[in-house]
Amino acid sequence: MVTYTREQKIRAVELYERYDHSPMAVIHELGYPSRTMLARWHAQWMDEQKTGTEAFVDRRVGGRYNLEQKQAAVDHYIEHGRCLRRTLRALGYPSHEVLANWVDELAPGERRLRRAPVDAGTRMKAVVEVTTTDATSAQVAREIGVDASVVRNWKRTMLPETNKERTMNPKNPRPDIDARRRHGTPPDNQQAALEERLAQLRAERDELEIQVETLRFMRDELGKDPGADPVKLPNADKTRLVIHLADTLGLRETSLLDRFEMAGSTFFHNKERLRRPPRDEWLLAPVLDAFEQSHGTYGYRRIWQVLRANGIRVCARRVMRLMAEHGIRPSLRARKCYSSYKGESGNAPANLVARDFHAPRPNMLWVTDITEFHVAGRKVYLSPVIDCFDGLPVAWTIGTSPNAELADTMLEQACATLAEGERPVVHSDRGCHYQWPGWISICDRHGLTRSMSAKGCSPDNAAAEGFFGRLKQEFYYNRDHSGETVDEFMDALDAYMRWYRDKRVKTEFGTSITKHRKELGLMA
Repeated sequence: MVTYTREQKIRAVELYERYDHSPMAVIHELGYPSRTMLARWHAQWMDEQKTGTEAFVDRRVGGRYNLEQKQAAVDHYIEHGRCLRRTLRALGYPSHEVLANWVDELAPGERRLRRAPVDAGTRMKAVVEVTTTDATSAQVAREIGVDASVVRNWKRTMLPETNKERTMNPKNPRPDIDARRRHGTPPDNQQAALEERLAQLRAERDELEIQVETLRFMRDELGKDPGADPVKLPNADKTRLVIHLADTLGLRETSLLDRFEMAGSTFFHNKERLRRPPRDEWLLAPVLDAFEQSHGTYGYRRIWQVLRANGIRVCARRVMRLMAEHGIRPSLRARKCYSSYKGESGNAPANLVARDFHAPRPNMLWVTDITEFHVAGRKVYLSPVIDCFDGLPVAWTIGTSPNAELADTMLEQACATLAEGERPVVHSDRGCHYQWPGWISICDRHGLTRSMSAKGCSPDNAAAEGFFGRLKQEFYYNRDHSGETVDEFMDALDAYMRWYRDKRVKTEFGTSITKHRKELGLMA
């Protein structure tokens, strides 16, 4: 989500008033915000002028809410019916979960209990805790999120034999209860029954805790479905599960091995392996460094080639596995392509390339086209010429109009790089820029041979289309240009083109295009 400073908001509001409350005029000039956001800013600005209180002030301080804001939210919650939704509507912050945590932190016990069905395992666990520990029903109920009377009702339902003395008629007590009242201790048979029942409840409680913690660990740590069988896990995952259960529930590790059908030797071997540092831990930093230097555009193949160029010899699959484990992947999205075809304006030359975009030497076959970008409510156009020998951008021009000057200037710059006797073929689509007299005269003056694609057939100019696809995936779609002006965007685009030519790793060569030409002696 894009955030705007106070200065940006004031500038938008002032232009909104200057342009007679025309939102589209403001958006066209600044490139932000939306119509709805601009109307809200203007209303806040008018309130500031009337009341004198400063508008456009972020509620957060340093990216977090301060203690005064937290306390104000908790006080409003308590004083207005203990309703999370009502407080959020009144204050506008934070979320339901955050506000609930604030209430539990600053006013323990004041949050309204949630009335929802409780599963059988939780009910059994609550009854066991009340029966076998010093915890009261109110304490156990607060942890679950129900009323204390509900916990007492569970206890009466599950343990009727321990509650009979509370429900029977006191005028006709049973002999064993009367003896218990007289002597202060129950008879031997009743004491044994209670101890047996308590032992059974403790065993059931322990079993439920193991089952619940097993499911939680498999879901949160191993990413398994709720129905997955822990017995069928790989031995490495079983080892992690056993260690976690032993540490969390205070159990012996060896007592859990039979449950998961795991041999002791296998467990202790895997446990020793888990103590060692990860095999590829040292490789993560170089991979992240290469990924960041590519502006988040390199996949594992180019990362692997960068590592090899830096003297790090590892296999490509190892780099791929490490990037997958840590979620390192380029964020690439497909977008519609731009077509500059506007109809025939004259007799087009033949297609001399016939979709064979390979050249045995530099400056033998060039391809060109024009693509567009949408920035700050306007359009920016790029016109490059690409050498099919190795994909080098020979020359390019950037402008705000796809006119003849944009294409002709680019071609003049490209021709200035030609050596004596070099006469490349220039292949393009059937755009009007390449059939105007200016373009034709430049080609004739420098001895260039013109070639054109078939009408409306983009595969005939696939080399140029492929270059634009890589350009937009790595530079345009992979970055946020919402806060840039047109001039800033054009400067960034020119910098990317230079980086593409001089530094970007080309998979075929394992190095940049410029460095490859220097290694071949084709460039000084």
